Order: sequence, then C-alpha cells, then structure tokens
Amino acid sequence: MKLAVSGKGGAGKSTVAAALALLIARAGRRCLAVDADPDANFAAALGIGANVRKTFVPIAQHKALIEERTGAKVKQYGQMFKMNPEVSDIAERYAYNHAGVALLVLGAVDTGGSGCACPESVLLRALVSDLILHRDEALILDMEAGVEHLGRATARGVDKMLVVVEPGQRSVDCALRVRRMAGEIGLSDVQVVANKVTCDEDSAFIRGAVGDLEVIGSIPFSEEIRASDRYGKSVLDDADHIVVECFRKILKRLEQERAL
Repeated sequence: MKLAVSGKGGAGKSTVAAALALLIARAGRRCLAVDADPDANFAAALGIGANVRKTFVPIAQHKALIEERTGAKVKQYGQMFKMNPEVSDIAERYAYNHAGVALLVLGAVDTGGSGCACPESVLLRALVSDLILHRDEALILDMEAGVEHLGRATARGVDKMLVVVEPGQRSVDCALRVRRMAGEIGLSDVQVVANKVTCDEDSAFIRGAVGDLEVIGSIPFSEEIRASDRYGKSVLDDADHIVVECFRKILKRLEQERAL
C-alpha cells in the first residue's frame, strides 16, 4: 500500500498518517513513513521524543550525500548534474526506526526563489520515486498541502491520496486545490478523511462541502490526541478505543479497496 496524505496545516494530516503507519506496524507489517512536509510533525505524531528529533538531519540537508549522488555542488548554480542519482540505499541508511515504523525525513529545499531544478530537489524527487515505485513495504507519505514531491511517473505508483479535512471552509478549499493538483499529474484516486469532528453538523458540513470527493472515514475530536503532543506520546498511546477503532476502520477500508 502506497498512500500520500495531504491537507491544510493544522487539519491533522500528520495525526492520520502516523495512526495508519503505527497500525500497519502493529499488525506486524513493514511500514516506511516519509515526512515530506517542511513543517515536519510526523516524528512527533509517531511518539519520537524531542531529544531524538533534534538529532535528525533531513535528507535535503545532507550536503555530502547530495553532492556524491548528483555530482554537483550544493547552492552552486549553472552546473551539470545527474538527473537520475542512485537512491536505492538511502532509506536503509537514513531512516529512524521507532515502534516498528521506519521514518525518513526529507526536509525542504531552499531554491532562493529561483524555481529551477537543483541537486537537492533532483535527489528528493528521485528518492520519492524510488520509494513509491520500487519498494514493496507499506508507505505512508506525509505531504504538505500539495503534490510537491510527486510527478506524473511517480503518481502511477500511489494507490491513493488522502486529504484530511477539518470542519472549516479553508480546510475544504485546500482539499479541493489538492484534488485539482493531483488530477493534473494523473493521480485521480483522492479521498477525504474527516477529522476533529464534534457533532453530526460537522460531518454533514464536510460531506456537503467536498462535493463528489468521497469521505472514507471520520475521526472524532480527541483531547487525548491533542495532549499527546504535549507529553511526547504517539497519537495512539492514550487515544480512546473509539478513536483508535475509527482509524482501524479507515485502514481496513483502504486495504479492501486496494485488493479489488
């Protein structure tokens, strides 16, 4: 299973991504979690402590690795460099293993507003493509509100994009933008996870506002999940069994749809 999870900042996409990754790992299956959001909340949602998180060096900041694989110097423009660098060993070398989940933090590329290709971005795109197209373990990709790390070729390997939506118009607008961007690269299987739902009115609003986007599941608002961030716990550690079961139902449905 290869899932991309997106949505407006604060809607809870890292919460959903982490819950699914942890449930896959608890079922005894290999799961690779990729934090492709510059805001980088995936590790905390998995329950990785602050002291450990401080030691992480995102792939985009591994200067020696980037220069070795692309054959170009970082932050020096007008160079020739490899557009298909070797990346197949990076996950094993740089992922951090926690609770059965292997986490790889990509980080952000500082292009100085140029918008052009650079060795860092080329390496990250090649890495994401390799993880999606050439590895056989479950993959959960926590993305920013877009499709920054995906291309047309890569999109073919993604089973589904989940857009996490909270009960608010800005979150809905973001979901519709993500769907449009996903469609532009050929990723048409986009579904919604309703999050932070407090009442039937919240559910009705989300289902009505997202139009023909299918809502694959709903997660109730949880004080325990909100508190988990303060105490350095995973999103599932203290979550109510009803909330955990909601995540389980979403994962089960994803697996059933993939099997069809």
